[in-house]
Amino acid sequence: MTKFIMNIFLFGIILINAEKTFAQKNWKEIITVEDVCESYPKVMKTMLDQFDLEHKGMEKVKSAYENDNLVEACQNLLDYYKNGNTAAYLRKTQPAVSDRTIAAEDTTLENVFIVQNVRGQVPFGEDGHRDWYYKGPNNDAEWAWLSNRHSQIRSLFNTYFETGNPKYAKYIDEFLRDFIIKSMPYPAKKSGTSIWRGLEVAARAKVWSVIFYGFLNNDNFSPATQLLMLSSLPDHAHYNRQFHAQNNWLTMEISALATVATNFPEYKNSGEWLKYAIATISESMKEQVYGDGTQTELTSHYHNVALRNFELFKKICDQANQPLPPFFNETIEAMFSYIAHVVRPDGFRILNNDGDRGSDRGIIMDGINTYHKKDWEYIITNGKSGEKPKDGPSYFYPWAGHLISRSGFDENAHWSFFDIGPWGSGHQHNDKLHLSISAYGRDLLVDAGRFAYRGETAIKFRPYAKSSAGHNLILIDGKGQAPGPKLAEAPVSKTHYKITDDFDYATNSFSNFQDTKGEIKHQRALFYVRGEFWVVVDRILTDQHRKIDALWHWHPECLVAQEHSIVKTNNEKGNLAVIPVGKQKFDLSFIKGQEEPEIQGWYSEEYNIYEPNVASKYSTDIDGNATMVWLLFPSEKETPKIKAKIIQENEEQVNIEVKSAGKKWQVQIPFFESENAELIGE
Repeated sequence: MTKFIMNIFLFGIILINAEKTFAQKNWKEIITVEDVCESYPKVMKTMLDQFDLEHKGMEKVKSAYENDNLVEACQNLLDYYKNGNTAAYLRKTQPAVSDRTIAAEDTTLENVFIVQNVRGQVPFGEDGHRDWYYKGPNNDAEWAWLSNRHSQIRSLFNTYFETGNPKYAKYIDEFLRDFIIKSMPYPAKKSGTSIWRGLEVAARAKVWSVIFYGFLNNDNFSPATQLLMLSSLPDHAHYNRQFHAQNNWLTMEISALATVATNFPEYKNSGEWLKYAIATISESMKEQVYGDGTQTELTSHYHNVALRNFELFKKICDQANQPLPPFFNETIEAMFSYIAHVVRPDGFRILNNDGDRGSDRGIIMDGINTYHKKDWEYIITNGKSGEKPKDGPSYFYPWAGHLISRSGFDENAHWSFFDIGPWGSGHQHNDKLHLSISAYGRDLLVDAGRFAYRGETAIKFRPYAKSSAGHNLILIDGKGQAPGPKLAEAPVSKTHYKITDDFDYATNSFSNFQDTKGEIKHQRALFYVRGEFWVVVDRILTDQHRKIDALWHWHPECLVAQEHSIVKTNNEKGNLAVIPVGKQKFDLSFIKGQEEPEIQGWYSEEYNIYEPNVASKYSTDIDGNATMVWLLFPSEKETPKIKAKIIQENEEQVNIEVKSAGKKWQVQIPFFESENAELIGE
């Protein structure tokens, strides 16, 4: 090795070590263009190499860079963005300075972040940097991941423009400088770490775009931080281009790739990024959205995540005048249509699989504003505005296998969700044939929810959340369902469902139970007499003796009582009675907040939030095939007197008679063959 080469090699080592040492000891001092170029010359040169310096307006940047004037080139780059019109929709007029504060946001200034309802204060390391791997007080990896999506500074950004208080902008500036310097070097490989995982990379790219352009002319946002953002965004784009996942994750990651490509078209690779993003997300949309508009994970919560990212992608392309295939917009509309038609009367979504019981009202209103659907407006406003749908009020989604039964669209309407479809492509629970019910503005029969994915809460409750035991289902010999088919190969046949003006009917079966011997099949049929009641028929087909447990889980706010073999609520408004019909003898027990010998009687409305609820368990033994019939009778006030009996039962169907308040109904419920479902008389 020649002396000259050796000197160059040694200089390179000194330069790298100098960058590391300065970053570790003095990162808060890096404010100006000169500071960042002196501290991180290699990073700044790599950044400039990412730009197309032939791009119109970049002439001064190119000239200074070619003349080895790194500081001038970087300053010219910032001037280009400040004086240009790229991403004009993100540029903002700065607010008048004030000392106004918002107390809820001031906690963030103390590095106290609330992630999925858990509050934690991020500690600092000996190097003065925040611990970006901190997993919160519950040692939950999800806490670290979500805090590294930077939604907390996106919220502070809004607060700054609401108040004009410089302290919020200054915190964001320091926060980003800290993060970017500490996250160096970009690993350029697929990762599951707290910082470099696809979902977090994608979320940051979207947040940073808003902050970069929104703060271009803000004196509290340092030139060094702006340049560091410009140096890191190509890394974020590279990760989402090369290491993105599939399905729901893909929609988030690829929409982030398009975000960088269109908001920063000056990067050399922006054109290729956008071309790849359009092709990839278009193909993925075909794969992950069924023909009825339902996302294949069949989880309302993640349906909305996919919808929002498809919608974002379309907006990105519209702003960049990039055409998308016609089916893209049609699919988004179909996804909006699904959530508009399955929403509860109170505006909250289905709680199923790994989801939360959140409100869909705002999302649906966004869809209404885009697609001008007066019938969606009628549904979400309980008929106060819009136009009454020409169909409904019940709807069946054949690819998802979701039946939504309603008495109407008013706020006191009966509503139920019955699941006879596939398991789902992700975030699944073993809950096929589950039924949820609400009426008169109150949730009555509920899904257990998702609790948490990681940490102490997940260790304790996650198996229960995913199991059949957390749902309104049948356990066979104490065992629940095993996983089912992830994807539907075809829509549910019309022989499995029927919707008329007077009633709804749906049926299906499940036969894969965990750790059970011999032959076993559970057939469940649901019959809803519109505006009156539900009937559930459970047919157990088996070749040997079985112990059967039928579970009905109640919302925690319900006052649940037993009257002989009937379980009913005694709420001030909104009640339901579960009435066994027939001669089957049951041992009835109530379980609430049980932890041993197994978890039972718990409910999670939102991630990391849970509370006890009543699970009523009907237990019996059967020696062979058996049929159990349940009348689920809702009432606004006190449960009326009800008489119900089985008139006829055979291998194909059950006929029952129901009498209440001077009315009489005869209902014919087939185990299969929807054409035989019939409301005989009233």
